[in-house]
Order: sequence, then structure tokens, then C-alpha cells
Amino acid sequence: MLKDDERLDYLLGEPLRIIQSPSVFSFSLDAVLLAKFVYVPIQKGNLVDLCAGNGVIPLLLSRRTKGHIHGVEIQERLHDMAERSVQYNNLSEQITMHHEDLNKILPVLGHDKYDVVTCNPPYFLTPAKEIQNDNEHYAIARHEIMCTLEDVVRVSSQLLKQGGKAAFVHRPGRLLDILTLMRKYRIEPKRLQFVYPKAGREANTILVEGIKGGSPDLKLLPPLVVYQDNNEYTDELKKMIDGE
Repeated sequence: MLKDDERLDYLLGEPLRIIQSPSVFSFSLDAVLLAKFVYVPIQKGNLVDLCAGNGVIPLLLSRRTKGHIHGVEIQERLHDMAERSVQYNNLSEQITMHHEDLNKILPVLGHDKYDVVTCNPPYFLTPAKEIQNDNEHYAIARHEIMCTLEDVVRVSSQLLKQGGKAAFVHRPGRLLDILTLMRKYRIEPKRLQFVYPKAGREANTILVEGIKGGSPDLKLLPPLVVYQDNNEYTDELKKMIDGE
């Protein structure tokens, strides 16, 4: 089941296990927050997670919905890890992983069919080659090498049915970019939440959800603070992770 330097970790707040490796990009709290933040239909529906990595968001979403979940990941190593995690958790009937470039996924998945699309995309613009991370897995996960933010929003809109929801996690510095692109591709921003590492610090993460073809009405949710001064999770964060 495990290969090379891989390990089997528990998913935060869930009885699921996920295959990870120190030599490729592991999931972060950002992915967990997105999977807990997004609206999902409980009993049925079709969902897509773009830039799925090792499958953390599809796995977490499987605890919140009975709908079918597709994960799309371009890196073969991460896709393979995700496939094996899905199999380990006996979720192969609910989760389908695709080893594919998100820019080429529409002929595979189809247009205007999905209720929910999520994405934890690469956060940073592509730097000069000489300052990119030497680890290709980390470089692709962190920088817009294989896809841009515009690619992510455009493809999300093409996948969504009218009234379907898209949710993204990103950095506050790209807030205007992401809101502008969502409107450009007819995903009207509806819910926005700023995430702070500690009280009194600057926000370091944003969570945003929009509706394809929705009417303008953006709600700013209460701020989410991750850590107390003693570096333990805050009560708000614990509630979010536990789904309360």
C-alpha cells in the first residue's frame, strides 16, 4: 500500500486516513478549512475538486455529502497517492480521481453539470526559474506553473451548472484578483471569510464562495482565528473542523 517514504496519517477531525510523503507537498490546514467552509448538498449531487493534490478535499467532502466527487490532479505521484487513499478508505464508489490537466478536463467531465466545484490552487505567481523550489512537486503546488488563477476560475465556471457553487481558498493579497475573475466568469461572490493565525495578527488566508449566475449580495462572515496564544486551536476553529 505504501511506497518509498510514504506514511499513513489521520485526517484532521475525521476517522479517515491519507497517504502522505515528506518528498511531495502534504495537505495543509487551508485545504481542511475549504472542505469545511464550502456548501455541499447532503444527499446527492456532483462535485469536483480541482488541484486535488493527494485527495484531501475529496476525502473530507465524502464525510459531508453522499454525492459523487471527482478530484483532478496533474501530478502523477500525487494522483497515485490520492487513488490509494481513496481505496484504503473504501470510497472508490463515491470518489473518482482523474490524472489530468484541469485545462483539459472539460471533455472528460463535461460542461454545466456540477453542483459544487472547489479548489485550493497554487497561491503564487510563477517566479524566475532560478528561484523556484528545487523540488518540482513543491514548485507546482505553490506556484502558477501548470495553471493560473484565471484558469481555475474559468474552468470552475464551465463545470458548474447554473446556480452551482464554487469555493476557493487563497491569500488575502490575491483577493481583488479572485473576486474580479469570479465576476468575469459569472460566479457571483456570495460568502467571504478572513482567517487569522492569531488574534491581533494580519489575515493570512481567505475563503470565498460564489454562485454561478447569482445576484450580487456578498456576505462577510465573522473572522476565523486559528490559534490561541498558547498555540492551541481556538474554539471557533475546533467547531469548524468538527462541523458544528
